[in-house]
Amino acid sequence: MNLKIKINKYLYLFIGLIGLGTIIACQPDDFGSGNGLGDSSVDASFSITPVDGEINRYILESQTSGVIASKWDVGDGVFDGKMNQKVFFPDMGTYTISHIAIGKGGLTNTTSQELVVLQNDPVAGNIVEGGKFIDTDDHDKWTIHTISDSGAEWKLNEGSATIFSTSAWAQQGIYQAIEVEKDKRYSIDMLVSAEGGFINTWFEVYAGTTEPVPGVEYKDNKIMGLSTWDGCATSAFSGKLSSVGCVKNSNSDAIDNTVSFNESGTIYLYIRSGGEVFDAAGITIRNFEMRGSE
Repeated sequence: MNLKIKINKYLYLFIGLIGLGTIIACQPDDFGSGNGLGDSSVDASFSITPVDGEINRYILESQTSGVIASKWDVGDGVFDGKMNQKVFFPDMGTYTISHIAIGKGGLTNTTSQELVVLQNDPVAGNIVEGGKFIDTDDHDKWTIHTISDSGAEWKLNEGSATIFSTSAWAQQGIYQAIEVEKDKRYSIDMLVSAEGGFINTWFEVYAGTTEPVPGVEYKDNKIMGLSTWDGCATSAFSGKLSSVGCVKNSNSDAIDNTVSFNESGTIYLYIRSGGEVFDAAGITIRNFEMRGSE
């Protein structure tokens, strides 16, 4: 009797394992590969329509058949958006707009179009000249400010600028004179990146009324920055300085990238950077902006 029970027990177990193996064998190797659960050919087409009565604002509208969700890239990286997405381009120029359509099974397809913006927004347009560092015309808008005799150097590249510091505590600045309006609030930002970490290093942004003097450390009206003492730039980083930075605004004693001025006139938008141990690849900036509030 006991022998019969044991035989039946193992027989059922064997049959169960065979059934489980059959179920597993029937599954495709890749999700969405020929099983009808995914659609890699989802239509990512979209239209671009100017918003009536609003300067430099557009509606990006995805076709909706088979689209579960939309992501967009308007030049500053991919973000989760709507199928009917309103966007704003404060600066004139040619932009590549990409729509990433998400279909069944999470599979995606991408379509891109070019958009030509013909004018700067009168309020929020970028008042920094040459902030994209694209070519020598952009580079000529900037002045290098020598502080240390040697060991630190700003290098202007095609599309970016990089600060290197090869000697302990060496530093150098870069700046541009800009005209501002009394009591108008401005925001300052840029993309910053570095491949490695730093020790006892600073990267500080100022918007002061004092003109820089060769050989003299600039300290007029600190707005934002990076500082290993304050806990950032200790490892590789990439992003908007307003997001990855940790230096407090001297006006508000808080992380704040905005500034206003008591008088209209000339200010100096300035960066000063250096340190004790500087990553060999330096700190790179792109898309330097200073914009009025809407």
